[in-house]
Amino acid sequence: HILHRDRLKERLQLSLRQDKEKNQEIHLSPVTLQPGQSEAKTVHSMVQPEQAPKVLNVVVDPQGRCTPEIKATTSTSVCPSPFKMKPIGLQERRGSNVSLTLDMSSLGNVEPFVAIPTPREKVAMEYLQSASRILTRSQLRDVVASSHLLQSEFMEIPMNFVDPKEIDIPRHGTKNRYKTILPNPLSRVCLRPKNVTDSLSTYINANYIRGYSGKEKAFIATQGPMINTVNDFWQMVWQEDSPVIVMITKLKEKNEKCVLYWPEKRGIYGKVEVLVLSVNECDNYTIRNLLLKQGSHTQHVKHYWYTSWPDHKTPDSAQPLLQLMLDVEEDRLASEGRGPVVVHCSAGIGRTGCFIATSIGCRQLKEEGVVDALSIVCQLRVDRGGMVQTSEQYEFVHHALCLYESRLSAATVQ
Repeated sequence: HILHRDRLKERLQLSLRQDKEKNQEIHLSPVTLQPGQSEAKTVHSMVQPEQAPKVLNVVVDPQGRCTPEIKATTSTSVCPSPFKMKPIGLQERRGSNVSLTLDMSSLGNVEPFVAIPTPREKVAMEYLQSASRILTRSQLRDVVASSHLLQSEFMEIPMNFVDPKEIDIPRHGTKNRYKTILPNPLSRVCLRPKNVTDSLSTYINANYIRGYSGKEKAFIATQGPMINTVNDFWQMVWQEDSPVIVMITKLKEKNEKCVLYWPEKRGIYGKVEVLVLSVNECDNYTIRNLLLKQGSHTQHVKHYWYTSWPDHKTPDSAQPLLQLMLDVEEDRLASEGRGPVVVHCSAGIGRTGCFIATSIGCRQLKEEGVVDALSIVCQLRVDRGGMVQTSEQYEFVHHALCLYESRLSAATVQ
């Protein structure tokens, strides 16, 4: 009896090995474990998301032959992949998106192996917090010439847009320029309420954005002011003690992008008085020096209006945006100790994201000699969904960083 059992066991093992070699119905690919990540979360399956997960039953017939029987379970993939697959090493950072069950109970005392499906939101956040591709200066120059690689990489990044249900403020939709572009609740800028019961007065479609090395509240990304949000905008600039406003849109392109929210000479917006002290016309942008007053207190604010970005595409040259970024960075350093730099376009995610990503990336190049644009954009999207809106804008950021790198190299040579 013992001999028969041992022979049966040997046949089982041999048959399983043969079936694995001959009939590869299920493949498990190796993965890299992130720190603190359990094995159960890192099982990767090459089963297509649209297919039902498979169950493998090993059946022993009366003659002692092993027959693997593969069935489709009734459950389907709980979390279809939010990203496209591509062979550049990013899959390991995603986690499994397919439910996989192996039923090996007929082999004896072997516990069934179950990989619990990961919700889409959790997978997306894990990706945004861990995705990274550090580029040296030479690698940056190479990748700029590889448009398809950047487009493919961009398509992997979760947008992280906000569900309107996450914002528990009645009628907040009246203060949004676009109903699908909302501020992420965890980093949302909250205005001081006019009274205890008026929660709507605290709402503005704006987010604090971390800067280089994760510096908190380095920027504020916001939508272009609307007629009914101009007072809110100036209240935010005053409340946050922002030294610089960067506006990267015309007032109208194919439709209204932003209202004229500053005065020609003097204007009062809610409790904030705005005075225009001077106007300087540059090649690609206009600079206004403003004085804000509230009671006996004053604040100086510099307003940059960049108008040379074409509607629905990226600029032919990154030079004007790079020069704008360098001028703003100089003002930021001169205003050490004050609040975030306010940046807006129309929705506050596309051109706004490009400007902030370029600013952070240039700082990283200067300080470290390398740049990680993928990680930078992911960090931006954690703070505000959809930042750097298109693959063309993602490429444009890399072009701007490459241009800055060439300036650094030239300065080093000099």
